[in-house]
Amino acid sequence: MVRHLKRGQSQEARAEVDAGVRETVERILEDIERDGEAAVRRYSERFDGWNPPSFRLGEAEIRACIDVLPPQAIDDIHFAQAQIRRFAQIQRLSLRDVEVETLPGVVLGHRNIPVRSVGCYVPGGKYPLLASAHMSVLTAKVAGVQRVVACAPPFEGRPAPAIVAAMALTSVAIIGVGENAVFDAGGERVIEQTAGLLAITAYAPRQPYEAWILPARHAARCARAWRY
Repeated sequence: MVRHLKRGQSQEARAEVDAGVRETVERILEDIERDGEAAVRRYSERFDGWNPPSFRLGEAEIRACIDVLPPQAIDDIHFAQAQIRRFAQIQRLSLRDVEVETLPGVVLGHRNIPVRSVGCYVPGGKYPLLASAHMSVLTAKVAGVQRVVACAPPFEGRPAPAIVAAMALTSVAIIGVGENAVFDAGGERVIEQTAGLLAITAYAPRQPYEAWILPARHAARCARAWRY
């Protein structure tokens, strides 16, 4: 006889939870769209206890995060990124532009052109997903994306050093200069914030899927697509 140690939620219960998450996410995005950074600050203070003068980290703040990490952590980040960068470069080289004259005066082909802007979200908390920085910020830079906005939530009231280091070390240019930026904000708030920061020509958010982020991404993309 089968004995169930634990039963999952019913389909109806899961649907009710999902509906509640979607409603909350949509309300947060509407607040941010209406009130801008003021709304981001309200939610950041409420959820993370984080209300800095600027959510964009400066060069000194990024350098401070890198400096507090032990050498082994920095070496591990460099090692992982070297492997990922190498394979990403091989993948990029495999994408060939094609142009051929099929008939006199008839030229067909295709080109692989990177999007201009990408927003990357790296989950944090007790177990930061550093690989998300490697697999989003780094691969975007290898692809030739001009502007990369990388965001991550604070942890215990301050930027998470390992996440900031992983995002910043993907490219020397990301530390305080150029078209790259590191922001310290989290969750569904960052989806709408990033969408506004990128001034969408090509909006390509990259982040892992989870209960709050997936509906935020979907809602933000649908709203932006409708507008533009």
